Amino acid sequence: MTMKQTPSQTVGPYFAYGLTAQQYHYPYSQVAGSQLVKGEVKGERIRVTGQVFDGQGAVVDDAMIEIWQANAAGRFNHPLDNRADRALDEGFLGFGRCGTGTSMDLSFSFDTVKPGAAQDGHAPFITVVVFLRGLLSHAYTRIYFADEATANETDPVLNQVPAERRQTLIARREETGTGVEYRFDIHMQGDQETVFFEV
Repeated sequence: MTMKQTPSQTVGPYFAYGLTAQQYHYPYSQVAGSQLVKGEVKGERIRVTGQVFDGQGAVVDDAMIEIWQANAAGRFNHPLDNRADRALDEGFLGFGRCGTGTSMDLSFSFDTVKPGAAQDGHAPFITVVVFLRGLLSHAYTRIYFADEATANETDPVLNQVPAERRQTLIARREETGTGVEYRFDIHMQGDQETVFFEV
């Protein structure tokens, strides 16, 4: 039997068809979407939104963003996170996908909860994976929160980033008519290039 590449292993742009089919109105199912909350959950409901920019500063219309995060108690919805002192929320998925090609401003958007710190001494964060046309390997980054300044100052991962570049990982909090929104733009290259991590 010959193994073929999956949509996430190809250069793209196949993400809409293979990974976010329902968002783009293809008649196929998908394992995750932009709604991470499916019922009653603890914690603050938030929306994370932003755009992806290429090296010339143009908005990318066919990127796909994945996020993975802990719930408000700092626990991941994963079998290996079995900490009994932190409750799971049955209505919280903890994982989502969103493409950038279906909104008027070519943005991504996730409805989720603000995560708690997953470890002592760490700041709350959301893991982000960027899939992009021409990008041979996924790009990994993190979202930290502007209103968690004290925790951010001592976070061991954020402190490995040069001080002048840390702001590329900080999402700005905004109070909107529909609730709390955190803005996080991703710049693939250029003067404002987002810090990416090797995994």
